Amino acid sequence: MRLFALTLLSLFISLSVVAQSPKIDPSLLGNTHNQNQLDYIVLLSSQADLSAVSGVKGKNRKGSMAYSLLKKNSDDAQLALVNWLRHRHIEYTSFFVVNAIHVRSDYATLLTLADRNEVQKILPNFSIKLDRIEAEPIVGSRDLVPEWGLLKIGADSVWRMGFDGKGVVVGGQDTGYDWSVSPLKSKYKGFINDTVANHSYTWHDAIHQKSPLAADSLNPCGYNLKEPCDDNNHGTHTMGTMVGSDTSNLIGVAPGAQWIACRNMERGNGQLSTYLECFEWFLAPTDLDGNNPDPTKAPHVINNSWYCSPEEGCNPGNWDALQIAVKNLKAAGVVVVVSAGNSGPGCETINAPPAHFEPSFSVGASMINDTIANFSSRGPVSIDSSYRVKPDVVAPGRGVRSVVRGGGFAAFNGTSMAGPHVAGLVALIISANPDLAGEVTTIEEIIRQTADPKFSDQDCGGVSGQLHPNAVYGYGRINAIKAIELALKTQTKVNETDKLATPLKIIPNPASAYVIIGLEQDKPSTAKLSIFNAAGVQIWKESVRAWFQLSLDNWPSGLYQAVLENEHGVTSSASFVVQH
Repeated sequence: MRLFALTLLSLFISLSVVAQSPKIDPSLLGNTHNQNQLDYIVLLSSQADLSAVSGVKGKNRKGSMAYSLLKKNSDDAQLALVNWLRHRHIEYTSFFVVNAIHVRSDYATLLTLADRNEVQKILPNFSIKLDRIEAEPIVGSRDLVPEWGLLKIGADSVWRMGFDGKGVVVGGQDTGYDWSVSPLKSKYKGFINDTVANHSYTWHDAIHQKSPLAADSLNPCGYNLKEPCDDNNHGTHTMGTMVGSDTSNLIGVAPGAQWIACRNMERGNGQLSTYLECFEWFLAPTDLDGNNPDPTKAPHVINNSWYCSPEEGCNPGNWDALQIAVKNLKAAGVVVVVSAGNSGPGCETINAPPAHFEPSFSVGASMINDTIANFSSRGPVSIDSSYRVKPDVVAPGRGVRSVVRGGGFAAFNGTSMAGPHVAGLVALIISANPDLAGEVTTIEEIIRQTADPKFSDQDCGGVSGQLHPNAVYGYGRINAIKAIELALKTQTKVNETDKLATPLKIIPNPASAYVIIGLEQDKPSTAKLSIFNAAGVQIWKESVRAWFQLSLDNWPSGLYQAVLENEHGVTSSASFVVQH
C-alpha cells in the first residue's frame, strides 16, 4: 500500500511539473524522480535577427556580419544565466550559432532554469542517428573511369569546361574522416605532405564522450581528436563523393575542391549538442584549441547525411534549435545540403530534421536509370503542416562507389550518398562563377531550375507525380552541365562592389587602449569612416586616409562596428571589440 501511495505521489508531482513548467519538453519529465544528471539544451528567447545580412554581398562579408550579430546577441542574452551556472558549479556549454546553452544538472536546477524569464524552452539533448545505408561488395580501382553517378550528372563534362571545384571549400559533418586515404589526402585543406597536416581551422571533434546509444566505449578513434579519424566509414565515403580522386579513381564530383570537417557522430550516433557544436564551428572555424574563431574560413557548403527521428526524441516541439542553426548558416552564406532520408517508398516520409526544414536543401536518391530509389523518402512535408514540396532535387544514391577508411572502396546505397553529389555540384558552380560564393538562395535556385524534370505515377499528399516539381523527385535529377551554364550567365553584382570597396583591417582586436584601422588599398584616398556601438548608434565619424590610430580611453567595453564609405559611395564594414 505504501509503494502504491508513493507511486501515486510521484505521478502527481510529475503531472504538476508538466502543468507548472510548459517550457520543459515532456520527455525530460518522464522519470524525473530518479534522475540526478539530466542532459538538456536551454533555448533562450532572444534570437539574433540576421535579416540585414541578406543585403550584404560576398561570402566573407556575410559570414563576418552574421558571426558578429550572433555572438553579440548570445553574449548579452546569456550573461546573467552563465554567471548563475558558474556560481553554482553547474556544467554547461554556450552556443552562439543558436542562442542556447547545453546544461548537465540535477532535476531541481532544471526546474529553476525553466522559471527564468530569458528561457524560451528546454529541450532534451536527444540522440540523433546516422541514416541507415546498405553496403555492396568492396571493389577495386577503376583506372580513372568516372563513377556512374558523375557521368550521369555530367560532372566529367564540366571538368572539361575547366571547372573542377578549385578555390572552393566543402565541409562535412559525419562520423569522422580518414584524411590519409589517397583520394582525399591532397584535397584536405590542412594537407602539407603525405604524413604532415595542419589541423587548425580544418578539423573539429564534437565527440567528447561515448554516445548514450553506444553499447560500449570501444571507439576505434577515441574522443576529443586533434586530427581527423573515421569511426564508421560513412563520413569518409561521403567526402570521397564530394572531392575524391587519385591516380586510379575518379569518385568525386569536385576533385579540385578542398575539404574541412567536423565529427558529430560517435559510431553513427550523435546528439543535439554535437550537431550544434559542428554547425557553430562551420560558421566560424577555430584553431585546434577551439579559440580564435574566423568566419572567413567557413566552407562554402556543408553536407549532412544524418537525421533525427521521432523514435529518437525529435518532435515538432523540440526542433527549434536545429532549425535556427540551419537558418543561420544559410544566412551566413553557407549552403546546407541534407539527405532526405531512407524511409521510402511511402509518401510524407520526409518527416525528420534537418531534411524537412525549409532552409535545408534536401536531396533524394535516384538510380542509374533515373528512377527514384525505393528507399528514398518522399514528400510533401506534412509533419509540420506546411506541406512544402520536398525533396528539392534527387541525385545518384544507389550503388555509389567511394573510398572508406583505411583506403579501401565500397558501394553504398542511401540518400546519404545522394547529398554529397549536390554538395560537389555547389563547389563546381562556385568555381565557375566565384561571385556566387555566399549567394545561397541563388545557388539553390540554379540547381533547381537546371535539374532534369522527372515524373512519377505516385501521387503524394495531393501533389500529382506528373507535376513539376513533385513530392517524389522534387525539381528532378541534378544536371551539372546545365547548372554551370546558368551559373556563368548569372549576374550577382559582387564583382562591381568588391572592386570599389575598400576592405578594413582592425588591430588589435579585441582592443583596450587604442585601435589601429587600416584601409587596405593600393592608392590611398580619403574615405568617410563611421563607428557605431552595439545599439546601432553612431558615436564617431571622420574622413580618414590610409592607416590611423584611434584612442579608446573613454570608450565603454563592448562590440563596435566600423563602416567605411569610399569615394564611389560604396561601403564596407568590420567589427571590433573593446575590452578594458
